[in-house]
Amino acid sequence: MEPSQPPQDSQPPRREWPAPEPSNPMGPPPPAPGVPQAGSPYAGPGPYGPYGPYGPYAPYGPGAVPGPGPGPYGAPPRTTNGLAVASLVSGIVCCVPPLGLIFGLIALPQIKKKNQTGKGLAIAGVVLSSLSCLLMLLGLVTGGFGEAWKGFKEGMDEAARSKSAFSLRKGECFEVDGKLESYTTDVEIVDCAKPHDGEVVGGYRITGFDEWPGEDPLDKLAEKRCAEISSAYSMDNWAIPGHVWDYYYIPSRQSWRTGDRAVTCTLAVDDGKPLKGSLRADETTLDPDQLHYLRNLNPVENAVFEEPEKDADDDFAANKAWAARVHTSIVDARRGLGNHPWSGTAVKPVADLGKELDAAAKQWDKLARSADADAYWETYDVAFEALPEDIGADARAALGLAVRAGNSGSA
Repeated sequence: MEPSQPPQDSQPPRREWPAPEPSNPMGPPPPAPGVPQAGSPYAGPGPYGPYGPYGPYAPYGPGAVPGPGPGPYGAPPRTTNGLAVASLVSGIVCCVPPLGLIFGLIALPQIKKKNQTGKGLAIAGVVLSSLSCLLMLLGLVTGGFGEAWKGFKEGMDEAARSKSAFSLRKGECFEVDGKLESYTTDVEIVDCAKPHDGEVVGGYRITGFDEWPGEDPLDKLAEKRCAEISSAYSMDNWAIPGHVWDYYYIPSRQSWRTGDRAVTCTLAVDDGKPLKGSLRADETTLDPDQLHYLRNLNPVENAVFEEPEKDADDDFAANKAWAARVHTSIVDARRGLGNHPWSGTAVKPVADLGKELDAAAKQWDKLARSADADAYWETYDVAFEALPEDIGADARAALGLAVRAGNSGSA
């Protein structure tokens, strides 16, 4: 039986072609050091041939491509030694030179050990601290340090006391070098128990002006506002010496441009006997009886003080209106005194004062109802005699308030 033939339509057998040799124009690679070559007695068969699994070059041997650095950002930066900085600062500040010397001596070995920066700072700190220590030692030996410290302290105290008039605060007493001025001037703060030129009673800020209004409007406003402020600060007006006046500091044209709107109100003397002691008499220093008395009697004195400049012959209507205001203030004061429970030795003198106010109210009412100037002048002196300047002196003495020299009950 003949052998069967393969079918005609089957695929022809595939021809196996040898793989081409890789071309290398530079020639074969040199043998890697330490790798056994073919024909060598140390060459082993191995599945990867004579060069191993990485070819002719060892992955970590000589000739290998270097790997990445020690980290993604390279080596960490060197830091500055903190004690070196502290040494320099302490050496500059003359008050603590030994501390700077210690910091510097400790910092130097730390810088070398920790591979830090700041050696120059530490050396500078040691040098400066050493010089300061030497100067301090010489000052202590010669006594010059004590004198220098005394002068420094006196200078600091003087600088602390020397202020602009606008930096003064309510209740502070001050001295002025020269005459008082209405603009910014240097003043020295002093204890109110010592002789001084003035005392700050308060202040306010100017509003209502978009531009510099000039001196006259500011003067008129300050005269009125500061009078009100000083009256509230020193309610016991009998305690204010006759040579003390309301005084104020207003902004100048130049300071106005920088935003200055402050007015400082004071009670001060000008070329007169210095003050001694505070003039403050308000709710912080007065008891309830004293406060009640002054709140009711002060308006009477203020009303009398507001007498018109022109007399009844020149402005009869204005004088009648003024007399009516005085009468109203007397009536209000009498009512206020009667509505308060007085205690101690003040009961009788306050009651006597009430009777005097009743009599004065009748005369001032008659003055306010005058038919003409002649009738006004007939009653004018009688009204003032019923309301003398020392009215209420006994009540004041009983309440512990100031009384004018020569009055009954005066100290």
